[in-house]
Amino acid sequence: MPVIEMKVPSPGESITEVQIARWIKKDGDYVEKDEELCEIDSDKATLTLNAEASGALKILAKEGETIAVGTVVCSIDTDAKGEKPAAKVEPKVAAAPAKAKEESAQAKKAEPVATKTYAEGIPSVAAEKILREKGIAADKIEGTGKGGRITKADVLNPNIIDISTRGGRNVRREKMTMLRKKVAERLVAVKQETAMLTTFNEVDMSAIMKIRKQYKDTFKETHGVGLGFMSFFTKAVCEALLSFPAVNGQIDGTELVYHDYCDIGIAVSAPKGLMVPIIRNAEAKSLAQIESAVNELATRARDGKITLEEMTGGTFTITNGGVFGSMLSTPIINPPQSAILGMHNIVERAVVVDGKVEVRPIMYVALSYDHRIIDGRESVGFLVKVKQMLEDPTKMLFGGADPTRTLLGI
Repeated sequence: MPVIEMKVPSPGESITEVQIARWIKKDGDYVEKDEELCEIDSDKATLTLNAEASGALKILAKEGETIAVGTVVCSIDTDAKGEKPAAKVEPKVAAAPAKAKEESAQAKKAEPVATKTYAEGIPSVAAEKILREKGIAADKIEGTGKGGRITKADVLNPNIIDISTRGGRNVRREKMTMLRKKVAERLVAVKQETAMLTTFNEVDMSAIMKIRKQYKDTFKETHGVGLGFMSFFTKAVCEALLSFPAVNGQIDGTELVYHDYCDIGIAVSAPKGLMVPIIRNAEAKSLAQIESAVNELATRARDGKITLEEMTGGTFTITNGGVFGSMLSTPIINPPQSAILGMHNIVERAVVVDGKVEVRPIMYVALSYDHRIIDGRESVGFLVKVKQMLEDPTKMLFGGADPTRTLLGI
Protein backbone atom coordinates (compact mmCIF):
# COMPACT_ATOMS: atom_id res chain seq x y z
CA MET A 1 0.00 0.00 0.00
CA PRO A 2 1.82 3.13 -1.23
CA VAL A 3 -0.01 5.65 1.02
CA ILE A 4 -0.21 5.08 4.77
CA GLU A 5 -2.74 7.01 6.83
CA MET A 6 -1.61 8.10 10.29
CA LYS A 7 -4.32 8.25 12.95
CA VAL A 8 -4.32 9.87 16.40
CA PRO A 9 -3.53 7.16 18.97
CA SER A 10 -5.52 6.95 22.21
CA PRO A 11 -3.60 8.42 25.17
CA GLY A 12 -5.95 6.68 27.63
CA GLU A 13 -9.35 5.03 28.04
CA SER A 14 -11.21 8.16 29.15
CA ILE A 15 -9.73 10.49 26.51
CA THR A 16 -11.84 11.05 23.39
CA GLU A 17 -10.20 14.09 21.82
CA VAL A 18 -6.77 15.67 21.59
CA GLN A 19 -5.13 18.82 20.26
CA ILE A 20 -2.35 19.10 17.68
CA ALA A 21 0.26 21.07 19.66
CA ARG A 22 2.78 21.52 16.85
CA TRP A 23 4.11 19.87 13.72
CA ILE A 24 7.76 18.92 13.96
CA LYS A 25 7.93 18.14 10.24
CA LYS A 26 6.58 20.28 7.38
CA ASP A 27 4.08 19.34 4.70
CA GLY A 28 5.92 17.63 1.86
CA ASP A 29 8.98 16.68 3.93
CA TYR A 30 10.53 13.29 3.38
CA VAL A 31 10.49 11.44 6.70
CA GLU A 32 12.17 8.29 7.88
CA LYS A 33 10.38 5.51 9.73
CA ASP A 34 9.98 6.21 13.49
CA GLU A 35 10.80 9.92 13.10
CA GLU A 36 8.69 12.26 15.25
CA LEU A 37 6.10 14.02 13.13
CA CYS A 38 4.10 16.08 15.63
CA GLU A 39 3.27 16.61 19.29
CA ILE A 40 -0.24 15.87 20.52
CA ASP A 41 -1.73 17.33 23.71
CA SER A 42 -4.40 15.57 25.72
CA ASP A 43 -5.94 16.64 29.02
CA LYS A 44 -3.50 14.39 30.86
CA ALA A 45 -0.22 14.22 28.92
CA THR A 46 1.68 15.12 25.76
CA LEU A 47 2.65 12.41 23.29
CA THR A 48 4.37 12.31 19.93
CA LEU A 49 3.17 10.80 16.67
CA ASN A 50 5.94 8.83 14.96
CA ALA A 51 6.15 7.89 11.29
CA GLU A 52 5.05 4.31 10.59
CA ALA A 53 7.10 4.21 7.38
CA SER A 54 9.49 6.26 5.29
CA GLY A 55 8.11 8.55 2.61
CA ALA A 56 6.69 11.99 1.77
CA LEU A 57 4.53 13.58 4.46
CA LYS A 58 1.13 15.13 3.74
CA ILE A 59 -0.36 17.06 6.70
CA LEU A 60 -4.16 16.93 7.06
CA ALA A 61 -4.70 18.66 10.44
CA LYS A 62 -3.60 22.13 11.50
CA GLU A 63 -1.67 23.13 14.61
CA GLY A 64 -4.02 24.00 17.48
CA GLU A 65 -6.88 21.99 15.99
CA THR A 66 -8.89 19.79 18.37
CA ILE A 67 -9.73 16.43 16.85
CA ALA A 68 -11.21 13.10 17.92
CA VAL A 69 -9.02 10.15 18.80
CA GLY A 70 -8.65 7.89 15.74
CA THR A 71 -8.86 10.75 13.23
CA VAL A 72 -6.42 10.69 10.30
CA VAL A 73 -4.03 13.64 10.76
CA CYS A 74 -1.51 12.94 8.02
CA SER A 75 -0.48 10.44 5.38
CA ILE A 76 2.85 9.11 4.13
CA ASP A 77 3.51 8.34 0.49
CA THR A 78 5.90 5.41 0.66
CA ASP A 79 6.58 5.52 -3.10
CA ALA A 80 8.36 8.85 -2.71
CA LYS A 81 12.11 8.61 -2.49
CA GLY A 82 14.15 10.81 -0.22
CA GLU A 83 17.23 12.40 -1.69
CA LYS A 84 20.01 14.04 0.24
CA PRO A 85 21.44 17.09 -1.54
CA ALA A 86 24.94 16.51 -2.71
CA ALA A 87 27.56 18.59 -0.96
CA LYS A 88 28.93 21.34 -3.15
CA VAL A 89 32.67 20.95 -3.55
CA GLU A 90 34.59 24.12 -4.36
CA PRO A 91 37.76 23.62 -6.39
CA LYS A 92 40.86 24.49 -4.43
CA VAL A 93 43.20 26.94 -6.12
CA ALA A 94 46.70 27.21 -4.82
CA ALA A 95 47.78 30.80 -4.26
CA ALA A 96 51.19 32.23 -3.71
CA PRO A 97 51.96 32.40 0.03
CA ALA A 98 52.54 36.16 0.05
CA LYS A 99 49.43 36.89 -2.01
CA ALA A 100 47.24 34.58 0.08
CA LYS A 101 48.47 36.26 3.27
CA GLU A 102 47.70 39.70 1.85
CA GLU A 103 44.19 38.67 0.71
CA SER A 104 43.48 37.19 4.15
CA ALA A 105 44.50 40.43 5.87
CA GLN A 106 42.35 42.51 3.51
CA ALA A 107 39.36 40.21 4.10
CA LYS A 108 39.68 40.63 7.86
CA LYS A 109 39.77 44.42 7.46
CA ALA A 110 36.69 44.35 5.24
CA GLU A 111 34.64 42.33 7.75
CA PRO A 112 32.27 44.61 9.72
CA VAL A 113 32.70 44.51 13.46
CA ALA A 114 29.37 43.16 14.70
CA THR A 115 28.03 44.23 18.03
CA LYS A 116 27.34 41.15 20.13
CA THR A 117 23.67 40.70 20.87
CA TYR A 118 21.77 38.00 22.72
CA ALA A 119 19.99 37.29 19.45
CA GLU A 120 23.18 35.54 18.35
CA GLY A 121 22.66 32.92 21.08
CA ILE A 122 21.34 29.71 19.53
CA PRO A 123 18.95 27.77 21.82
CA SER A 124 19.46 24.10 22.48
CA VAL A 125 16.77 21.68 21.26
CA ALA A 126 15.14 21.48 24.71
CA ALA A 127 15.38 25.26 25.19
CA GLU A 128 13.87 25.97 21.77
CA LYS A 129 10.87 23.76 22.55
CA ILE A 130 10.16 25.54 25.84
CA LEU A 131 10.62 28.98 24.23
CA ARG A 132 8.06 28.09 21.60
CA GLU A 133 5.57 26.83 24.19
CA LYS A 134 5.98 29.94 26.35
CA GLY A 135 5.80 32.29 23.37
CA ILE A 136 9.16 33.91 24.16
CA ALA A 137 11.53 34.99 21.39
CA ALA A 138 15.07 33.64 21.64
CA ASP A 139 16.56 37.13 21.26
CA LYS A 140 14.89 38.15 24.53
CA ILE A 141 16.87 35.59 26.57
CA GLU A 142 20.44 35.97 27.74
CA GLY A 143 22.26 32.69 27.05
CA THR A 144 24.74 31.45 29.64
CA GLY A 145 25.98 28.46 27.69
CA LYS A 146 29.16 28.19 25.64
CA GLY A 147 29.37 30.99 23.07
CA GLY A 148 26.17 32.56 24.39
CA ARG A 149 24.14 29.43 23.70
CA ILE A 150 20.71 29.45 25.35
CA THR A 151 20.36 26.47 27.63
CA LYS A 152 17.28 24.81 29.10
CA ALA A 153 18.08 26.38 32.49
CA ASP A 154 18.12 29.85 30.89
CA VAL A 155 14.58 29.31 29.60
CA LEU A 156 13.17 27.81 32.80
CA ASN A 157 14.54 30.79 34.77
CA PRO A 158 14.68 33.46 32.07
CA ASN A 159 16.46 36.77 32.33
CA ILE A 160 14.24 38.77 29.98
CA ILE A 161 16.30 41.66 28.64
CA ASP A 162 13.62 43.36 26.54
CA ILE A 163 12.16 46.43 28.27
CA SER A 164 10.53 47.93 25.19
CA THR A 165 7.02 46.94 26.35
CA ARG A 166 7.20 48.84 29.66
CA GLY A 167 4.54 51.50 29.88
CA GLY A 168 2.56 49.87 27.06
CA ARG A 169 -0.96 48.44 27.24
CA ASN A 170 -0.69 45.41 24.99
CA VAL A 171 -3.00 42.45 25.55
CA ARG A 172 -2.07 38.94 24.45
CA ARG A 173 -4.52 36.04 24.26
CA GLU A 174 -3.58 32.37 24.11
CA LYS A 175 -5.81 29.35 23.80
CA MET A 176 -5.67 27.15 26.90
CA THR A 177 -4.09 23.77 26.31
CA MET A 178 -6.18 20.72 27.05
CA LEU A 179 -3.85 19.89 29.93
CA ARG A 180 -4.24 23.36 31.47
CA LYS A 181 -8.04 23.17 31.14
CA LYS A 182 -8.13 19.77 32.81
CA VAL A 183 -5.90 20.95 35.67
CA ALA A 184 -8.19 23.95 36.19
CA GLU A 185 -11.28 21.75 36.30
CA ARG A 186 -9.71 19.33 38.78
CA LEU A 187 -8.55 22.10 41.13
CA VAL A 188 -12.00 23.68 41.23
CA ALA A 189 -13.59 20.27 41.78
CA VAL A 190 -11.32 19.59 44.77
CA LYS A 191 -12.39 22.80 46.48
CA GLN A 192 -16.06 21.99 45.88
CA GLU A 193 -16.13 18.25 46.55
CA THR A 194 -13.77 17.74 49.50
CA ALA A 195 -13.68 18.96 53.09
CA MET A 196 -10.15 20.29 52.69
CA LEU A 197 -8.23 21.64 55.65
CA THR A 198 -4.54 22.48 56.11
CA THR A 199 -2.33 22.00 59.16
CA PHE A 200 1.16 23.46 59.54
CA ASN A 201 4.40 22.76 61.35
CA GLU A 202 8.05 23.74 61.17
CA VAL A 203 11.11 21.57 60.66
CA ASP A 204 14.64 22.26 61.87
CA MET A 205 16.71 21.24 58.84
CA SER A 206 20.07 21.33 60.69
CA ALA A 207 20.56 17.55 60.82
CA ILE A 208 19.76 16.97 57.15
CA MET A 209 21.89 19.91 56.01
CA LYS A 210 24.77 18.56 58.08
CA ILE A 211 24.43 15.12 56.48
CA ARG A 212 24.28 16.61 52.98
CA LYS A 213 27.35 18.77 53.60
CA GLN A 214 29.35 15.87 55.00
CA TYR A 215 28.37 13.15 52.53
CA LYS A 216 27.14 14.82 49.31
CA ASP A 217 30.40 14.27 47.40
CA THR A 218 30.75 10.65 48.50
CA PHE A 219 27.07 10.04 47.79
CA LYS A 220 27.39 11.35 44.24
CA GLU A 221 30.59 9.39 43.58
CA THR A 222 28.94 6.21 44.85
CA HIS A 223 25.48 6.52 43.29
CA GLY A 224 26.00 8.93 40.39
CA VAL A 225 23.24 11.25 41.60
CA GLY A 226 23.12 14.28 43.88
CA LEU A 227 21.75 14.13 47.42
CA GLY A 228 18.80 16.52 47.62
CA PHE A 229 16.07 17.24 50.14
CA MET A 230 13.33 15.42 48.23
CA SER A 231 14.65 11.95 49.04
CA PHE A 232 14.68 12.70 52.78
CA PHE A 233 11.13 14.06 52.64
CA THR A 234 9.89 11.13 50.56
CA LYS A 235 11.42 8.64 52.98
CA ALA A 236 9.99 10.47 56.01
CA VAL A 237 6.56 10.65 54.38
CA CYS A 238 6.57 6.91 53.64
CA GLU A 239 7.31 6.05 57.26
CA ALA A 240 4.59 8.43 58.46
CA LEU A 241 2.06 7.01 55.98
CA LEU A 242 2.62 3.50 57.30
CA SER A 243 1.87 4.80 60.80
CA PHE A 244 -1.22 6.77 59.70
CA PRO A 245 -2.84 4.73 56.90
CA ALA A 246 -5.85 7.07 56.57
CA VAL A 247 -3.53 9.76 55.14
CA ASN A 248 -2.53 7.21 52.48
CA GLY A 249 -6.14 6.30 51.71
CA GLN A 250 -8.95 7.64 49.58
CA ILE A 251 -12.74 7.65 49.27
CA ASP A 252 -14.32 5.55 46.53
CA GLY A 253 -18.07 6.09 46.57
CA THR A 254 -19.26 4.79 49.93
CA GLU A 255 -16.05 2.87 50.65
CA LEU A 256 -12.72 3.84 52.20
CA VAL A 257 -9.70 2.47 50.33
CA TYR A 258 -6.44 1.96 52.24
CA HIS A 259 -3.07 1.17 50.64
CA ASP A 260 -0.29 -0.87 52.22
CA TYR A 261 2.21 0.67 49.79
CA CYS A 262 3.33 4.23 49.10
CA ASP A 263 3.15 5.49 45.52
CA ILE A 264 4.41 9.04 45.97
CA GLY A 265 3.61 11.74 43.42
CA ILE A 266 6.17 14.52 42.98
CA ALA A 267 4.59 17.73 41.67
CA VAL A 268 6.62 19.20 38.81
CA SER A 269 6.09 22.60 37.18
CA ALA A 270 6.35 21.86 33.45
CA PRO A 271 6.04 24.33 30.54
CA LYS A 272 2.50 23.12 29.76
CA GLY A 273 1.27 23.00 33.34
CA LEU A 274 1.53 21.06 36.57
CA MET A 275 2.42 17.39 36.25
CA VAL A 276 2.70 14.77 38.99
CA PRO A 277 4.84 11.74 38.04
CA ILE A 278 4.68 8.81 40.48
CA ILE A 279 7.46 6.98 42.33
CA ARG A 280 6.11 3.45 42.79
CA ASN A 281 6.67 1.63 46.09
CA ALA A 282 8.75 4.50 47.42
CA GLU A 283 8.67 2.90 50.89
CA ALA A 284 10.96 0.13 49.60
CA LYS A 285 13.49 2.41 47.87
CA SER A 286 16.77 3.78 49.20
CA LEU A 287 17.62 7.49 49.20
CA ALA A 288 19.74 6.99 46.08
CA GLN A 289 16.94 5.17 44.25
CA ILE A 290 14.47 7.91 45.18
CA GLU A 291 16.84 10.67 43.99
CA SER A 292 17.39 8.86 40.67
CA ALA A 293 13.66 8.39 40.17
CA VAL A 294 12.90 12.04 41.01
CA ASN A 295 15.53 13.34 38.59
CA GLU A 296 14.45 11.05 35.76
CA LEU A 297 10.71 11.65 36.11
CA ALA A 298 11.06 15.41 36.60
CA THR A 299 13.25 15.72 33.49
CA ARG A 300 10.82 13.65 31.42
CA ALA A 301 7.90 15.76 32.65
CA ARG A 302 9.61 19.07 31.78
CA ASP A 303 10.58 17.73 28.35
CA GLY A 304 7.02 16.59 27.67
CA LYS A 305 8.10 12.95 27.49
CA ILE A 306 6.20 11.70 30.54
CA THR A 307 3.58 9.03 29.86
CA LEU A 308 0.05 8.79 31.21
CA GLU A 309 0.93 5.58 33.05
CA GLU A 310 3.77 7.35 34.89
CA MET A 311 1.30 9.93 36.27
CA THR A 312 -1.49 7.56 37.27
CA GLY A 313 -2.21 5.79 40.55
CA GLY A 314 -0.42 7.82 43.22
CA THR A 315 -1.51 7.52 46.87
CA PHE A 316 0.10 10.73 48.23
CA THR A 317 1.75 13.83 46.73
CA ILE A 318 4.65 16.09 47.71
CA THR A 319 5.00 19.58 46.24
CA ASN A 320 7.98 21.86 46.77
CA GLY A 321 7.15 25.55 46.47
CA GLY A 322 10.44 26.35 48.19
CA VAL A 323 12.33 26.12 44.90
CA PHE A 324 10.44 29.24 43.80
CA GLY A 325 10.94 31.04 47.12
CA SER A 326 7.60 30.26 48.76
CA MET A 327 7.61 30.72 52.54
CA LEU A 328 4.16 29.27 53.25
CA SER A 329 1.21 27.97 51.24
CA THR A 330 -1.86 25.74 51.40
CA PRO A 331 -1.38 23.11 48.67
CA ILE A 332 -4.48 21.68 46.98
CA ILE A 333 -5.14 17.93 47.18
CA ASN A 334 -4.45 15.91 44.05
CA PRO A 335 -7.63 13.78 43.62
CA PRO A 336 -8.50 11.00 44.23
CA GLN A 337 -5.80 11.20 46.91
CA SER A 338 -6.71 12.50 50.36
CA ALA A 339 -3.63 14.51 51.32
CA ILE A 340 -0.66 16.48 50.00
CA LEU A 341 2.50 17.75 51.71
CA GLY A 342 3.84 21.19 50.85
CA MET A 343 7.54 21.99 51.28
CA HIS A 344 8.79 25.58 51.42
CA ASN A 345 12.01 27.56 51.43
CA ILE A 346 14.61 27.20 54.19
CA VAL A 347 15.25 30.39 56.16
CA GLU A 348 17.54 30.99 59.11
CA ARG A 349 15.30 31.88 62.06
CA ALA A 350 15.78 32.55 65.76
CA VAL A 351 14.40 29.59 67.73
CA VAL A 352 14.56 28.50 71.35
CA VAL A 353 16.61 25.32 71.90
CA ASP A 354 17.03 24.01 75.47
CA GLY A 355 16.14 27.43 76.86
CA LYS A 356 18.59 29.31 74.62
CA VAL A 357 17.93 31.36 71.49
CA GLU A 358 19.77 29.91 68.48
CA VAL A 359 19.75 30.55 64.75
CA ARG A 360 18.59 27.45 62.89
CA PRO A 361 17.63 26.68 59.25
CA ILE A 362 13.85 26.32 59.44
CA MET A 363 11.36 25.11 56.85
CA TYR A 364 7.60 25.50 57.24
CA VAL A 365 5.65 22.46 56.05
CA ALA A 366 1.93 22.21 55.30
CA LEU A 367 -0.37 19.20 55.07
CA SER A 368 -3.65 19.71 53.22
CA TYR A 369 -6.06 16.84 53.82
CA ASP A 370 -9.63 15.70 53.23
CA HIS A 371 -11.37 15.85 56.61
CA ARG A 372 -13.96 13.30 55.43
CA ILE A 373 -11.42 10.49 55.77
CA ILE A 374 -8.63 12.02 57.88
CA ASP A 375 -9.32 13.27 61.40
CA GLY A 376 -7.47 16.15 63.03
CA ARG A 377 -5.58 13.78 65.33
CA GLU A 378 -4.29 11.79 62.35
CA SER A 379 -3.33 14.83 60.29
CA VAL A 380 -1.43 16.48 63.13
CA GLY A 381 0.15 13.17 64.18
CA PHE A 382 1.27 12.52 60.60
CA LEU A 383 2.93 15.91 60.27
CA VAL A 384 4.62 15.58 63.68
CA LYS A 385 5.95 12.17 62.59
CA VAL A 386 7.40 13.70 59.41
CA LYS A 387 8.99 16.46 61.50
CA GLN A 388 10.56 13.94 63.90
CA MET A 389 11.98 11.88 61.03
CA LEU A 390 13.55 14.90 59.36
CA GLU A 391 15.02 16.37 62.54
CA ASP A 392 16.50 12.98 63.50
CA PRO A 393 17.12 11.15 60.18
CA THR A 394 18.54 8.05 61.93
CA LYS A 395 14.95 7.19 62.88
CA MET A 396 14.24 6.45 59.23
CA LEU A 397 16.51 3.42 59.51
CA PHE A 398 14.28 1.86 62.13
CA GLY A 399 10.81 2.77 60.92
CA GLY A 400 10.59 5.73 63.26
CA ALA A 401 11.57 3.83 66.39
CA ASP A 402 14.32 4.95 68.75
CA PRO A 403 17.58 3.39 67.41
CA THR A 404 18.94 2.77 70.93
CA ARG A 405 15.75 1.09 72.12
CA THR A 406 15.68 -1.02 68.96
CA LEU A 407 19.29 -2.08 69.53
CA LEU A 408 18.53 -3.01 73.15
CA GLY A 409 15.30 -4.77 72.25
CA ILE A 410 13.25 -2.72 74.69
